[in-house]
Amino acid sequence: MSTFKHPVGPQPSRVYWRRRLVLLIALVAVVVVIVLIVVRPGSSRGETPKPATTTSAKPTAAATSIPTSSATASGQECDPSSITVGAVTDASTYAAGQLPQLSVSITNTGTTACTIDAGTAQQVFTITSGSEVYWKSTDCQTEKVDAKVLLKPGKTISSQTPITWDRTRSDPATCQAKRAQVPAGGASYHLTTSVDGIPSKETKQFILN
Repeated sequence: MSTFKHPVGPQPSRVYWRRRLVLLIALVAVVVVIVLIVVRPGSSRGETPKPATTTSAKPTAAATSIPTSSATASGQECDPSSITVGAVTDASTYAAGQLPQLSVSITNTGTTACTIDAGTAQQVFTITSGSEVYWKSTDCQTEKVDAKVLLKPGKTISSQTPITWDRTRSDPATCQAKRAQVPAGGASYHLTTSVDGIPSKETKQFILN
């Protein structure tokens, strides 16, 4: 007589059948779990599941600014005749004690992309009043770097970090000395810039109070 069909023990046979049924259900559940892990329903065969897409933030204007560290760009060098350099200040009139922020803009007016060295080593800011030069950025400049950048046609890039003018007269001999403030009280000044030897075509006028 088979003990599988006719369980032998002190308890009724239905108790043993119930135990066998529970064990069988548990075994089937384990098999199902293993199959699901191997098959991975919902995934395409041979493909890696793609991550959920997220919305990217739009790049800011700083993404196209002139870099402050060395960079590399390949392409034909810009023809100076197709480059427009502009002198930029953050205001036209400054209150007493307010320091002007100086920047430069570079525009490729040509029809093809080209490269230009727009690093701080190639930027010159000059402030004049009448025929007199009051301040020049290269007089006491430190940590100069070259940075070749690619200019796309019709696009303009600008300084990432403006230069702050302390309203003093510059002189290479007084870089470590305390310098006197330039005349203010409504005095008019003009900013000119140059990048990679290309000067700004116009000056930017501003007033110091």
